Amino acid sequence: MELEDDLDILNIIEFGFPRRIYQRENPFEMMDDLSFYRRFRLHKETVLHLLQQIEHNLEFDNDLNNSLSPINQLLTTLRFYATCGHQNAIGDFMGMHQSTASRIIRKVSEAIATLRPQYIRMPLQREIIHTQNEFYQISRFPRVIGCVDGTHIKIQSPGGEDGEVFRNRKGYFSFFVICDSKLNIIDIVARWPGSAHDMTIFNNSYIRARFEAGEFPDSSLLGDSGYTLRPYLLTPLLNPVRPEENRYNEAHIRTRNTVERTFGIWKRRFPVLAYELRCKLDTSLIVIIATAVLHNIAQVFNENVPPPPENINAEELNYLIDQGNVQPVPIYRANHNYDYRRILINNFFLNL
Repeated sequence: MELEDDLDILNIIEFGFPRRIYQRENPFEMMDDLSFYRRFRLHKETVLHLLQQIEHNLEFDNDLNNSLSPINQLLTTLRFYATCGHQNAIGDFMGMHQSTASRIIRKVSEAIATLRPQYIRMPLQREIIHTQNEFYQISRFPRVIGCVDGTHIKIQSPGGEDGEVFRNRKGYFSFFVICDSKLNIIDIVARWPGSAHDMTIFNNSYIRARFEAGEFPDSSLLGDSGYTLRPYLLTPLLNPVRPEENRYNEAHIRTRNTVERTFGIWKRRFPVLAYELRCKLDTSLIVIIATAVLHNIAQVFNENVPPPPENINAEELNYLIDQGNVQPVPIYRANHNYDYRRILINNFFLNL
């Protein structure tokens, strides 16, 4: 027995470890619709639509080395988004090594993220009136084309000299989102450290420059009291007294609730965002953009909000989603912009 063990060791030294050949199956063909939906968070029709748009980025030049098909690459990535993010478990489920799963997740996420201009965009000039009317139907707040807020995603420590710059007091990383009345993401910035406040992110965003340049005339965004009041970014009153002021705040809160609902559905659909992204920082930022694109695609196909994964407690998931939105909010004051909000209150909400 010892001799055989010694020979095995000598063979490993001379020839290396024996190659492991994985036996892979295609879950898309093997699973029924309900089982597929519960494990990948999207229906087969939606997955096929997505595959048609990114398949050319996933194909290999040859079929050597037991290469993964484009559909299995996509399903590997979707399975990662639909779980707590343990790549070893993803590899075991899809029949591959963890290192292969890691490369595939980044590759497919990059391919999905390239669809951002198609699925994540602010309304065009001809669409602004329609967007404003849709927001008006919520709580009669005029001229709104989007609601803005920030949230946090917990990402594995990036390490390096600048790693801790990205960490806030709860160990999360920050980004901000603008959504429309249908809970679609129409703008996203996902490159700022968790120590940065929402207003800092907004002030340095391209969307602010577009509003300042007058690209969206007679339009405004709604933000919470952590944002600076501007003619195009309206915040709630801190101490409403008169009836019209209370009506303004109530309409503001009800309308801006769309962005909170968007965060909840987004993180419920892709639980990896509510738990922890266990990958490198640059890959994590790509994953955030990719899941935002997938969220909008799911909205196009009227996908229902999926149930929690089988191994995740629903109450725990909801708690983590809520915790991801916690942020200390300083009060900003911009007196030169108060007049615009006061005009809106006195000329619109006074007569409601």
